[in-house]
Amino acid sequence: MYTDGSSRGNPGPGGYGTLLLFNHHTKELSQGYRLTTNNRMELMAVIAGLKALKRRDLPIHIYSDSKYVVHAVEKGWLNNWLKTGFKGKKNRDLWELYHTLAKGLNIQLHWVKGHADNPYNNRCDELATTAALGKHLLSDTGYEAGI
Repeated sequence: MYTDGSSRGNPGPGGYGTLLLFNHHTKELSQGYRLTTNNRMELMAVIAGLKALKRRDLPIHIYSDSKYVVHAVEKGWLNNWLKTGFKGKKNRDLWELYHTLAKGLNIQLHWVKGHADNPYNNRCDELATTAALGKHLLSDTGYEAGI
C-alpha cells in the first residue's frame, strides 16, 4: 500500500490518495475534504487503505512519505498516546480509528521520500492533490468539530 495526503493550506482544503497493490492488481482510492490538515490527510490515506483490504491474513507493507505517520507507529509513539489519553496530541479520532483497524494485522510502515522518483508515491500525490482541488469535498468532521 502506498499513501499520501495533501492540504492546500494547513489548514485548508485537503485530500488523500492511496494505492493498493496485490499481485497484478492495483486499486486507487482518493477523497477530498473542505477543511483539514496535511497530517490528517496523511493518516486518512492509511485508514482508507486499511478499510478497503479484502484480506487481513497477509503481511501489509505501507509506504508513506509522512514521518508523522510512520514514526508514530514504528517508534511506539501511538502506544504512548493511547496510554496517556492523547494528552496534548492532535488527531485522536483518526489515531484511534487506525488503532482499531490495525488490530490483528501484520503491518509494517516504511518511509519513502516524497516528490522523488517513486512512481507509486508520485501517483498517490497526484490523487491527493486532485482530490483536494475537487468540487465534491466532504466535511472532515473530526477536524471541524475541534475548531
